[in-house]
Amino acid sequence: MKAISLAEELKSNSYPGRGIIIGKSKDGKTAVAAYFIMGRSENSRNRVFVEEGEGIRTQAFDPEKLEDPSLIIYAPVRVLGNKTIITNGDQTDTIYQGMDIQLTFEQSLRCRKFEPDAPNYTPRISGIMHLENGGYNYAMSILKSSDGNPDSCSRFTFAYENPLCGEGHFIHTYMGDGNPLPSFEGEPKRVEIEGDIDTFTSMVWESLNEDNKVSLFVRFLDIETGKYESRIVNKN
Repeated sequence: MKAISLAEELKSNSYPGRGIIIGKSKDGKTAVAAYFIMGRSENSRNRVFVEEGEGIRTQAFDPEKLEDPSLIIYAPVRVLGNKTIITNGDQTDTIYQGMDIQLTFEQSLRCRKFEPDAPNYTPRISGIMHLENGGYNYAMSILKSSDGNPDSCSRFTFAYENPLCGEGHFIHTYMGDGNPLPSFEGEPKRVEIEGDIDTFTSMVWESLNEDNKVSLFVRFLDIETGKYESRIVNKN
């Protein structure tokens, strides 16, 4: 699989839903992560990202317009020691709690499955970044219904050791717009990682569909020291 342009991949899909990008900078010094959310309904679009501790959470932009918070209000990013957890739902907490008692990333997710939002059965996508002694690896997971059948949950985990410089992987919830929404298929897409944090943030935000994009979070972590800087962009 050849690395593809992340900008072109985003521009070609009007509704990838929620997406996680994890990779490494071209100079090999920085671990790169991004998480974005999109929305079609007023409830989904009525959100912003706000900082919470070392991570972030979603929050209603207009609390009076908030209808059902169950699948849209959660902490997408949390930090556990030298691990950064990124997900599209409250399974962030499940992974955090599991890994805190020495379960693996994969084991922590065994008690979860896709979202109960029939007829879409939105996949739960998750990522974990691990920095230790100047080394860096990451993994991604998707829990999805079996071709839209909620009786069966398909579980896939993809692990990347010593990731290549200037490359990353992109996983998202939907193949595109539709009714019901078609779930992501295949393994995470291999994408190019370019630029500093501001260039990268601008590229991702500007490449997302103008009508459907809601919020974006980007973090660059120094692989040697673990120090990081972050950016949040909210449409509201």
